[in-house]
Amino acid sequence: MIKPGGKVTINDIARLAGVSKKTVSRVINDSPKVRPATREKVQAVIEEHGYTPHPEARALALRKSYLVAMIYDNPSPQYIVSMQRGVLDALEASDQQLVIRPCDRNEEGYFESIRRFIKQQRFFGAILPPSVSEDQELVDMLQENNCRYVRIASVIMDTPQNTVKTHDSEGAEKAAHHIADLGHKRIAHIRGPLSFRSSHERFRGFELGLSEYGIRLDSGLVLEGGYTYETGFECASELLAMDNRPTAVFCGNDEMAVGAYQAARQAGIRVPEDFSIVGYDDTPIASRVWPRLTTVRMPIREMGKAAGQLLLSDPAASVHRYVSFTPELVVRESTAPPP
Repeated sequence: MIKPGGKVTINDIARLAGVSKKTVSRVINDSPKVRPATREKVQAVIEEHGYTPHPEARALALRKSYLVAMIYDNPSPQYIVSMQRGVLDALEASDQQLVIRPCDRNEEGYFESIRRFIKQQRFFGAILPPSVSEDQELVDMLQENNCRYVRIASVIMDTPQNTVKTHDSEGAEKAAHHIADLGHKRIAHIRGPLSFRSSHERFRGFELGLSEYGIRLDSGLVLEGGYTYETGFECASELLAMDNRPTAVFCGNDEMAVGAYQAARQAGIRVPEDFSIVGYDDTPIASRVWPRLTTVRMPIREMGKAAGQLLLSDPAASVHRYVSFTPELVVRESTAPPP
């Protein structure tokens, strides 16, 4: 008998089923070297006592990893938390465990640090959000170590089956149309870091969207932020201090847009009566600030889930595993016609 409250072990299962520990291990690992009647008897004991094999022990037995890495350098915490939840949604029904690894691509020794991390843990696969997803050297290293990967990126950078595409330029174009439809002419853009491809795609889409209304994006009104609240505040403060200040700004993400809110508040400028603000991503903060933020919605959690599902899927099952998400403009109270 097993003591009440005691933890069930593989030895207990073997004793109760009247078989060897090796036979129980073979049943757990779906080995063909077990008779159907024996398998059924062992499985019944496992289910009756709620036995769950330890993932690390099972991994050693199968010479297989049950770890998935999510390697990121995105400075927006809300983006990463939403992405992480999506990946966990995908892994929930599997034996895989998620390991989070932040990094800084601009830091000396970044690549060697990640290489050691991958080799030591022997990962099953890796989820690569932007901008880590743009690092081809990292992808090559993963392939050398037989580690699967899925990139989340604004463009397809290798085979479609390894990509969740986000269409950033299309989302920024929608933001431009909205601002132009309201009648704004002097329009600013606080873009993301130049090292992020998403920053270039959003800039390109925004510039294109304005040009379709005959509006030229003034280079003097384009400032580089860092996808953080602090850089949004600094850039917006600079824009609002101009003699001929802009009447609207498109921020490369919601974090910077909220920083722009604070800059306007400190300058005594009303949002949206005097200054319209548009963000990107539709992270939870967008609907918590007041006035609520008009932004471009990317279903970040769903994107993370799709990436996790791609990673777990059989590569040989289909060559058409490309997943795409179309951005959607969410109009709230932070935008209005110019004063």
